[in-house]
Amino acid sequence: MNELLKDVLGHFQLDTPAVSCEPYGFGHVNVTYVVVSETKRRYILQKISTRAFHDVPALMENISAVTTYLRERIEDPRGTLTLIPTTDNKSFLDYGDGTYWRVYDFIEDSVCLQAAETPEDFFQSAVGFGRFQEMLKDFPAETLHETIPNFHNTKDRYRIFREKLAADPCGRAAGVQKEIEFALARAEEASTLVDQQAAGILPTRVTHNDTKLNNVMLDAETKKALCVIDLDTVMPGLSLYDFGDSIRFGASTAAEDEKDLDKVEMSLDLFRTYTRGFLQECPGLTEQERKMMPMGAKMMTLECGVRFLTDYLDGDNYFKTHYDTHNLDRCRTQFKLVADMESKWEEMARIIEEESK
Repeated sequence: MNELLKDVLGHFQLDTPAVSCEPYGFGHVNVTYVVVSETKRRYILQKISTRAFHDVPALMENISAVTTYLRERIEDPRGTLTLIPTTDNKSFLDYGDGTYWRVYDFIEDSVCLQAAETPEDFFQSAVGFGRFQEMLKDFPAETLHETIPNFHNTKDRYRIFREKLAADPCGRAAGVQKEIEFALARAEEASTLVDQQAAGILPTRVTHNDTKLNNVMLDAETKKALCVIDLDTVMPGLSLYDFGDSIRFGASTAAEDEKDLDKVEMSLDLFRTYTRGFLQECPGLTEQERKMMPMGAKMMTLECGVRFLTDYLDGDNYFKTHYDTHNLDRCRTQFKLVADMESKWEEMARIIEEESK
């Protein structure tokens, strides 16, 4: 353990001094370590990314408020992340050199899957995120900060897309007219969710906004959902964001950058699997929220595709790429999923209705 990490850990209320600190996990945003104290108790130490999150105090205020609220409503202490305070009883450490650090209790006897091994794994991710949504239904969402402003504002994503399209800084627009036309043909529909939220038709809720399988911890023995992790993007939003992004990511039959679009479709079986788990654990959704669940899946997929296309037009400045057309391939898989959802719209609506009973 180097001197920097040792000094950082000395500012937190660990049960006993740390004896080891090693890199941990597969995260791409924050830098994560697993820490072991003299009593063998384990902790998670994270250096918070200031590149991704520009207001760390606001972010940590969100996490502290939400985890405190959840802790009062769970029986198993592993049911929520637990922040370890600093020696001056703060939720994070401002180290003074522009870096920010936090420590969590390690969630023992748990597993984190990078991909679903069975449909039951996908179901359990729905249980985890549905339960998270239900437990926070009475939390005052308006008191939370927007850690990434307009993150799922599809209407605003289209504004940025049009700006980059008009500028065409890399001269790439001519080669992707088919994708541009696909996006523009759905531009009017892109405001559906935000307009309904603004009109009070859809309620503002506490949302996670990054509902991938690997953000749900499962019990190591039972493989049942334990808790939701990675709360950096928790902020006010719509339940349909969390549901929709899960479908976009988890109900696809192919990788996000699959080049053979014949392999890409939205599995109705997986759509039903996730819907069942989510609605089972989240009975507090309104009738309008349930009705708009297919639209949530479509909008989150369309938004993601537009973001990939925007970044491609702009020269690949946001998403990490491994080859020149990586963002374009990603865009195409998302648009293929959108088209597939449109062709299965009635079946999706029927599944929602059946699973709502």
